[in-house]
Amino acid sequence: MIDSKKENLSPLDSASMDDEEIVIEQNLRPSSLDEYVGQTAVKENLKIVMEAAKKRKERIEHLLFYGPPGLGKTTLAFIVAKEMGVNIKVTSGPAIERAGDLASLLTNLAEGDVLFVDEIHRLNKVVEEVLYPAMEDYVLDIVLGKGPGARSIRMDLPKFTLIGATTRIGLISSPLRDRFGATYRLEYYTAEELKKIISRSAKILNAPIEDSASMELAKRSRFTPRIANRLLKRVRDFAQVHGHDTITLDVVNEALKLLEVDNLGLDKNDRRILDALVNKFSGGPVGLSTLAAATGEEEDTITDVHEPFLIRTGLLSRTPKGRQATEAAYKHLGLTPPAAQQKTLL
Repeated sequence: MIDSKKENLSPLDSASMDDEEIVIEQNLRPSSLDEYVGQTAVKENLKIVMEAAKKRKERIEHLLFYGPPGLGKTTLAFIVAKEMGVNIKVTSGPAIERAGDLASLLTNLAEGDVLFVDEIHRLNKVVEEVLYPAMEDYVLDIVLGKGPGARSIRMDLPKFTLIGATTRIGLISSPLRDRFGATYRLEYYTAEELKKIISRSAKILNAPIEDSASMELAKRSRFTPRIANRLLKRVRDFAQVHGHDTITLDVVNEALKLLEVDNLGLDKNDRRILDALVNKFSGGPVGLSTLAAATGEEEDTITDVHEPFLIRTGLLSRTPKGRQATEAAYKHLGLTPPAAQQKTLL
């Protein structure tokens, strides 16, 4: 049996999900590598690793997935466990507060089981040091007592597989990162790949959708499957409430207008950041703390959620002096860049 949890949601997702929504979210996840769309290189490498482990009748090596949120790291972990025919236990770095929490998880694993740790870069150092011998030698060193009378005992562990996932691989210490047998980076998705995901999800949700509508949704999904599925569900709700049997291009446009998602996939918070840069700071450059104060957003929210997408779409640039709006940002807002700004951007 596979243990599961509510997956950590990005700020672009709903603040909370009821039980029915969680079931729907789980049903939308592909259950095999053949169903999994995109990440072709990662899938091919995983197939080789798993097939080799099966032939040797061994557990699969420890794996590390990294990349932006919503690209399918958790889904891949579940697929690996299923295709290897083993159980999976799911937790996250912040949830393992003490060494005893980790010991409880490890001692309840069976031979070959998968332990999936989301946001593994947030493990505290004490827990991380306990994890080293567990990953390498499958033993758990426990210290009993304190002071001069303290003693250490060593417990044998079943040969398990640790799968870690992180959005910030640079924050994982080298000793921990080096103990993973394989590390895979997940890339952003293309519009065509997202269109396939949306079409598949629409069938599962029993929500007929036209090709042009699924492509429009794909273009506005910020290159991310999780956001594509979230937008699809909200468009489905809009279509049902307004009596549309099929999701058409017009339905998508009306629904996303109501959700304040524009033709590039920017939401109102993205546009507020660009508006502040352009209208309050003449396009920049401006420091992060100043921009955060002007928009009312946390600095981490700007750098982790909004900025990567704005940079990828060419609307914002990071310079040594600070953040700066590009010529494309002015055009997207329907404005003309100042002459000085145009020279800087050339």
